Amino acid sequence: MNKTDLVEKVAKKTGLTLKDSRAVVETIFSTSPKEGIIAAELDAGRKVQITGFGTFMTRRRKKRMGRNPQTGEAITIPAAKFPAFSAGKALKARVAK
Repeated sequence: MNKTDLVEKVAKKTGLTLKDSRAVVETIFSTSPKEGIIAAELDAGRKVQITGFGTFMTRRRKKRMGRNPQTGEAITIPAAKFPAFSAGKALKARVAK
């Protein structure tokens, strides 16, 4: 399923127009600055917890040593912040069926 499919399913389930449904999906999931609710919360360092579905959060990866696969030279891989998702109990149960 892609974003267009999601917009169509939201419109069908809620009775919204495709235009309104697209606006809802974009408001929640957009990654453009100052648009998507989830991305904005994660960027601010907060987590988004949707009971029964899961939690969106940011995690930090420490600086570490690595190797250049072509030369074998040791390199330092910088620390990074990245988005993560942890599925909720109800979602795990639904998928496990």
